[in-house]
Amino acid sequence: MRGMILSLIVIGAVVGVIYTFFIPHDDKADPVQRVDYRVELLTARRAAPYPVAAPVGLPATWKATSVTYDQGGGHAWHLGFLDAAGQYVAVEQSTSPVKDYVSDVSQNARNTGRTQDIGGTSWQRWKGSRYDALVRTENGATTVVTGTASSGDLARMAGSLQFARTQD
Repeated sequence: MRGMILSLIVIGAVVGVIYTFFIPHDDKADPVQRVDYRVELLTARRAAPYPVAAPVGLPATWKATSVTYDQGGGHAWHLGFLDAAGQYVAVEQSTSPVKDYVSDVSQNARNTGRTQDIGGTSWQRWKGSRYDALVRTENGATTVVTGTASSGDLARMAGSLQFARTQD
């Protein structure tokens, strides 16, 4: 029994040394990695039946963190960002029915009945307990800018969107 306990102590000490000195620890590293969405954007712009939105001219402090295109799920385009303050902002597009789609991607936000003019385009304002959203329907698709970011940053994203299609 004594030999087994001494063996466990020696093994524990070796593991502790390896963990402390040989495994990198960077507490200041950002756990959220920036993603390059260019390939997915080109793919979506070729496949989607509507002009796909992507931002142009956002500050470098805004970080793209997620991207998907689901051709079978209402041609759903998703592009997620963290703004300069670390708050979430997403661009969502789909041909799915408006009310259900917006409620789903905005985590049950509701239409306030108000609109906001951004860059000469009218966007509906939706308010939710977790996410707020800006919504517009055009060219057979619904575009939603949603997230935890301030209304100013949601508007900044909406104003930066460029809508385009790529033909083969």
